[in-house]
Amino acid sequence: MKKESAKKRLMRGVRKQRLKTITILPSLITILNGIFGFAAIVVTSKGQFSLAGYFILLAMIADMLDGRLARMSQNTSSFGGQLDSLCDVISFGVAPVFLMLKVMESELTKWINYSDENFIQRFIWVTAAAYLSCAAIRLARFNVENEEDTSAHMNFVGLPTPAAAGVIVSLIIFQQKHMDILSVLNLTIIFALPFVVLGTAMLMVSRIKYPHVLNQYLRGKKPFAHLIKILLLLAFVIWNLQAALVLIFCGFAVSSFGKWLYTKMPILRPHSDLLEETQQNRETA
Repeated sequence: MKKESAKKRLMRGVRKQRLKTITILPSLITILNGIFGFAAIVVTSKGQFSLAGYFILLAMIADMLDGRLARMSQNTSSFGGQLDSLCDVISFGVAPVFLMLKVMESELTKWINYSDENFIQRFIWVTAAAYLSCAAIRLARFNVENEEDTSAHMNFVGLPTPAAAGVIVSLIIFQQKHMDILSVLNLTIIFALPFVVLGTAMLMVSRIKYPHVLNQYLRGKKPFAHLIKILLLLAFVIWNLQAALVLIFCGFAVSSFGKWLYTKMPILRPHSDLLEETQQNRETA
């Protein structure tokens, strides 16, 4: 009898936690993010690599819009966060590395013996598995540590999964666009892709702070020079979209890592900066 009553009390507690209402529009856009990721996987399996990359970029746009709409309407919820992470695993975890695997398989067969027993193929699969694992860990950690306060969304801890996927996708889109023109550069991109994937995987689970671009650089009043920089960047995007994507995503991933490396390795810093830091430490002590 005691066990039954305890079970009934537990079930009553579970019923109290049942989801009764959700926000429709942000949830639909979040699901659209996952659908774009699934579409990228489907077209990748058919050999349409550039189209798959653009589907992942559309998933990024949907990922930006759903959170923005939820915060604007003040309807953020735990359900929305969990749904967003599940869709992100598809769009920015599975889809990019599946795209990378298929591109590598398609391109390397032209140059080497790409068989199941080949060490290179096993290494590529390991890097893909590492990326997917780190993406899942990054999203789970974000859900646990995330705060609803807007001021807490000025920085990301670790490279965000959309940005990590953007690094991989932008390189593949650039390579597919110019594969018949710049053969040496294309071959370099192909052989560098597994190492890029492994590097972005490590950055995702790192504690390096990355800025929230929309909150830090596009909201509120900014110097006039910011407008000029944005206009120049837009002009570059219009002139050469593929090269601009590489510059934006790779530059974002490397910039914060470079700043972190600069602060952690004294050998990279000027002697004057080290003297100034030493003086400040003495004063605070």
